[in-house]
Amino acid sequence: MITTIRGRIIQKSPTFIVIDVGGLGHKVNISMATYETLPTMDSEVFLFTELIVREDSFTLYGFSSEEERKLFNLLISVSGIGPKSGIGILSGTRQDEFRNAILTGDTAFLKKLPGVGKKTAERLIVELKDKFDGQLVNTTATSNTSNITEDATLALISLGYKQASATKLVSQAIKSTDSKIEKSEELIKLALKFSMK
Repeated sequence: MITTIRGRIIQKSPTFIVIDVGGLGHKVNISMATYETLPTMDSEVFLFTELIVREDSFTLYGFSSEEERKLFNLLISVSGIGPKSGIGILSGTRQDEFRNAILTGDTAFLKKLPGVGKKTAERLIVELKDKFDGQLVNTTATSNTSNITEDATLALISLGYKQASATKLVSQAIKSTDSKIEKSEELIKLALKFSMK
């Protein structure tokens, strides 16, 4: 079973990338959420993966985080949800928004996701609600943190850092402090300190 992959990006699109690993190009299907975290072409990338084996195909799916892979596996465990639908759902919403929709029984929100009709939305709620029990989160707070992180990363890129380096510096900065970062300027300053180490 292929559980992770590391290599150089030689082709890139919002739905899949091709990763060169030792001279072999591996096509990896991805969500928009993972696409947005990818470094630039010819850069090294590391993804968590899930290999889906069918009678007529071997398809590799890649994820920027272990949490996204776990959610993908939960999705495809639901009757009627296949890998393509699972990736479509991951592309159509943030993980916290999806979890909250399941916990609150928000079928209207779920029906807006790619490939999800009323019956599928209801089935998702029934089959996943117990698995998400107690995981309701404040999506506004999460969104604010996400915006600050994105702003800081873009600022570092504008200063000449490559996307992979900028993302890494911002991540290190966040992990280095116990206090809540309220403004992107604070995060940028902290990330720049790491770049000088």
